[in-house]
Amino acid sequence: MAISRTARRLEGIGSTIFAEMSALAVRTGSVNLGQGFPDADGPPAVIEAAVEAMRSGRNQYPPGRGTPDLLDAVIAHQQRHYGISLDRSQVVATTGATEAIAGALLGLVDPGDEVVMLEPYYDSYVAVLQMAGGVRRPVTLRAPSFRLDIDALRNAVTSKTKLILLNTPHNPTGTVLTLAELEAVAAVAIEHDLIVVTDEVYEHLVFDGREHIPLATLPGMFDRTLTISSAGKSFSFTGWKVGWASGPASLVAAVEGAKNWLSYSSGAPLQPAVAVALNHHDDFPLALTKELQDKRDRLCDGLSTLDMDVFVPQGTYFVTTDVSRYGYPDGRAFCEALPARAGVVAIPSQVFYDDQAEGGQLVRWAFCKEVGVIDEGLRRLRSGL
Repeated sequence: MAISRTARRLEGIGSTIFAEMSALAVRTGSVNLGQGFPDADGPPAVIEAAVEAMRSGRNQYPPGRGTPDLLDAVIAHQQRHYGISLDRSQVVATTGATEAIAGALLGLVDPGDEVVMLEPYYDSYVAVLQMAGGVRRPVTLRAPSFRLDIDALRNAVTSKTKLILLNTPHNPTGTVLTLAELEAVAAVAIEHDLIVVTDEVYEHLVFDGREHIPLATLPGMFDRTLTISSAGKSFSFTGWKVGWASGPASLVAAVEGAKNWLSYSSGAPLQPAVAVALNHHDDFPLALTKELQDKRDRLCDGLSTLDMDVFVPQGTYFVTTDVSRYGYPDGRAFCEALPARAGVVAIPSQVFYDDQAEGGQLVRWAFCKEVGVIDEGLRRLRSGL
């Protein structure tokens, strides 16, 4: 019998569904309504700031914690938008929010610790938690409303629970947690003395006049909350991979302690450019949100003419549909057949679920694309399905 050369901590993880389906889109010439990257870049002035940083010699290792200008920009952003007061010991720059999440789980979770997380969950949560030896305790957001079940949240906590991993605005459902839901999370965290890690990368991309409320702003929560965000979604620079974690110095130090042995530092000329975005381009996420809301409506309206249920999101880049009436065994089979049948790629949401009965027939579509791409995708779907 062949001996596996892969560490057990990586068993079953493999590559991400996003890489798999984007490669399928390229291979088949399909319209990619799967992976969440925009077709248009962010502010030109921010790109020029990156170019200027390169030309002025900011091309060597930056400080592991992050460049001072980026740390100060994050501090100013949190104060300006949410009234959260920070100092440099309470912020660390990371290689995107993905590394911040990895640093948080590797730095805070011991083998056997339980982590409560909202299901469906972004796939990196599961992979890194497995690497850390933690145990996930899912709380399922159920169609059609995808609201947080407070009783399920309370019941998920045991004597082994160390941490709640919260994602709002939520990928892939688009749910934006309400103040009442966040207050319930806070009550559970305080009662059981839990840390909360909040993934808020879509913080500025909420629709229909809704408001994103950071959990750290609620009474009693700052000292137990680690807040994660990035420039990728808010400023349409997903490939730059510049993110950050902020909160109490002790929790930030745990992230930095782990990330020192992951990337140590990254994006030397990109960090000052992101500082320019945070300090001077609040108008960009505002305009982007309006544009994305229009694109959301365009894609949802088009999908609703097909034989599927459409769940309109409150934020993010994504809309979820139920494709069960098409007769495929599950959403993955539907998505694997879709390029040949219609020349379109989407993401099977079931890969984000433990509960296959709930997520097995759900499919995620991205609307952070040019209008022409959305329209062409819908045209192909109407012709091919």
